[in-house]
Amino acid sequence: MTPSPADHAQMSVEDFEQIARTAPKTVKLEFVNGKLEVKPVPDGDHDEIVLWLQTLCMQHRPELGLYAERGLRIEAYRKGRAVPDGVLAPRRHFVGHGLWSDPEGVLMVVEVTSYDSDTDRRDRNEKRDGYAAAGIPVYLLIDRDNGTLTVYSEPLNGVYQRQPSYPFGTDVQLPEPASLTLETEELTAYIR
Repeated sequence: MTPSPADHAQMSVEDFEQIARTAPKTVKLEFVNGKLEVKPVPDGDHDEIVLWLQTLCMQHRPELGLYAERGLRIEAYRKGRAVPDGVLAPRRHFVGHGLWSDPEGVLMVVEVTSYDSDTDRRDRNEKRDGYAAAGIPVYLLIDRDNGTLTVYSEPLNGVYQRQPSYPFGTDVQLPEPASLTLETEELTAYIR
């Protein structure tokens, strides 16, 4: 996705990284679409969803890790920096990396929506576009507002070509390279 000439970054990526390094642990910062974003600290249900997915990954794909809150450089999308709720990659993939990793080798990113006014713009639009532009093969959006999982896949020219949605409670087959079946009945307990 190409930014319009009217769009401009609030700061340089180097300035953002300096701010992010010194931010307190109670704040999560991202740099998406040229803008500084403050990501809400997750609630308990959000954490349970991430733990549920980590457990499934460990049971069914032990050669992979679902890394919580791994910072990624989404350079193709206006030199962005994103902190997905989960990043699926081969175990030991991030050894030696600093705060921000290149998305090369990442199989899937996961976002769990928060109950805030920015979740639509951030999780359903800007981050989706940034992940597609970075060529991340699968983006799993666990949407607590809608009670759905949307599986974005097949990025091409910065756009995911496939994006089926499934209601909580159904079995969801994640496409390659994630290649995992999610039994989602448990997720119905974590929505308001």
